[in-house]
Amino acid sequence: MASNGTTIKTTHGGHCHSGTLALDLPKDCEKIVLVGNPNVGKSVFFNYFSGLYVDVSNYPGTTIEISQARYGDNAIIDTPGIYGVSSFNDEEKVARDIILSADKVVNVVDAVHLERDLFLTLQLIDMGLPLVVALNFMDEAEEQRLKIDVDLLSDLLGVPVVPTIAVKKAGLAEVEKALSEAREGRQDPFLHKKLHEMLSRVGSQPEALMVLEGDPYVAARHGVSPGLDREEIYVRRRERVNDIVSHVVIQEVTVSDTIRQKLGKLVLSPVAGLPILALILYGLYEFVGVFVAQIVVGITEKTIMQGHWEPFIRSVIEPIVSQKTSIGTILIGEFGILTMTVTYLLGLLLPLVLAFYLALAVMEDSGYLPRLATLVDRMLSSIGLNGRAVVPLILGFGCVTMATITTRLLGTEREKTIATAILQWAIPCSAQLAVITVLLAAIGGPYILLYAGFIFLVLVAVGTILSKSLPGESSPLLIDLPPLRLPRLGNVIRKAFTRAYGFMKEATPWFFVGALVVSVMQVTGMLNAWANLWAPVTTGWLKLPKEAATAFVMGLVRRDFGAAGLYAMHLTAAQTVVALVTITLFVPCIASLMILFKERGLKQAIPIWLGSWVLAFGLGGILAQILI
Repeated sequence: MASNGTTIKTTHGGHCHSGTLALDLPKDCEKIVLVGNPNVGKSVFFNYFSGLYVDVSNYPGTTIEISQARYGDNAIIDTPGIYGVSSFNDEEKVARDIILSADKVVNVVDAVHLERDLFLTLQLIDMGLPLVVALNFMDEAEEQRLKIDVDLLSDLLGVPVVPTIAVKKAGLAEVEKALSEAREGRQDPFLHKKLHEMLSRVGSQPEALMVLEGDPYVAARHGVSPGLDREEIYVRRRERVNDIVSHVVIQEVTVSDTIRQKLGKLVLSPVAGLPILALILYGLYEFVGVFVAQIVVGITEKTIMQGHWEPFIRSVIEPIVSQKTSIGTILIGEFGILTMTVTYLLGLLLPLVLAFYLALAVMEDSGYLPRLATLVDRMLSSIGLNGRAVVPLILGFGCVTMATITTRLLGTEREKTIATAILQWAIPCSAQLAVITVLLAAIGGPYILLYAGFIFLVLVAVGTILSKSLPGESSPLLIDLPPLRLPRLGNVIRKAFTRAYGFMKEATPWFFVGALVVSVMQVTGMLNAWANLWAPVTTGWLKLPKEAATAFVMGLVRRDFGAAGLYAMHLTAAQTVVALVTITLFVPCIASLMILFKERGLKQAIPIWLGSWVLAFGLGGILAQILI
């Protein structure tokens, strides 16, 4: 068993250790490690090399998944995408430990971004690791009129360089053959003496380099002080990369390339970038919040699921188990696992998830998403996040459940906690937002600004307080800025459907569990008792009608249920704002709650969940005392 409880598939033989993970293989086996920047196609190489015995498990002590497999009598191990071997975030720490144990490394490099990727390549060479470079995306390099002298690049690096187009399987066999020729490359002469001095104290050249570059974890492991040469080493390495690229790459520049470059710079400028962002977010809202959340979901949820599926499944179950019985209520009642649960998953959640992943894939494939992350990086750093957090925050306006899962892309546990708390406390999902929009439209502009401004202030305050109270610092934003281009339809559809499938597969069982709990509460009368219990708080503190307590209880099941419950009430404009602020800050729906517990664990999930109760009724009541 892996330390996280995941079963590792094994074959007969001794142990072949890969960091703190292990495959059951001969003792003298080689550990071949795949290393590269994010999104360079390493997974395609891993799938090619791996056989039947593949294990995907969390690296011990983290939520980061590591893939490892048998490759003949050896082991092939994939690592998280990194820009350098260091300890700035969890991905780099995990990758570092696995790389330090490698016998051979296959460094997958994006041919279009040599100036970025070769920094990691030279670091691996300076570590003295036997290396093969797979020069991937050669087709895209050709499309962008990049001519790369592969033979000269191999000579300058001192290691085999194999051009590949991984998605077409081109060059993969050649990379496999080149493994027998893997060798140490041309090391920086400046490092030679320093490395040998440190080597006498550490005993491993890769770890000696880590110590020289100031890695505190590796230094502590050997009882030595971290080096102070990181900046000088990094500057020299960057100069070497620039020199190599200037010799091996020739680019033909056209008018369209120049226009794309100027547009790429424009969206990064705060003066032009923020208005462009506003237009894009408006378009995103119109597509997801209006077209999908209202029109498409109106068809899938009301017409198809409620109009056809629910009557059908009730007609099948009713002759066997009456809906009036406890079992019948649980199966096909108001919150039934075969009625409301299936309707919610397929009629509401699936269209919204797919729509947001389509929008995300368009922004990603066009090259805009990394620019957006760069644009908002400074703003998000003030609340303890970096620009990468813009992805889950945007996704949160579609579905907080999905957005909570995507916090995995953030660099540290601290950032994941801050982002998750903001999502649970201050971001209304699109289903809820649709109802909120209707209610706000009826009371006019000033109240819309009051609601939006109040929620924004809460978001900033929550992020700031957590940033100052949680230990650690935000990780720096290290992100690739690919050229702007028209999204490729095939890429967009493939990414959207793959991600939507993965999300639905992960969220579905958790929602069934939550719906079952609520159904049991309804059958036992606990749901109604809960509503009555909160009625005094609703009328006395929030100054809302007694019926609003039921709306808040319904919000436990689904956020838009709670907001929709307010729609039928006769509320003043001020009461509407108080009710909407409270329901927005109130606890997330059952699905989000289940994913919250799964992602953050009991120790963090319970305070976040309870905190949303305090925040919602506390701030909602204060606002009520002022307005009503």
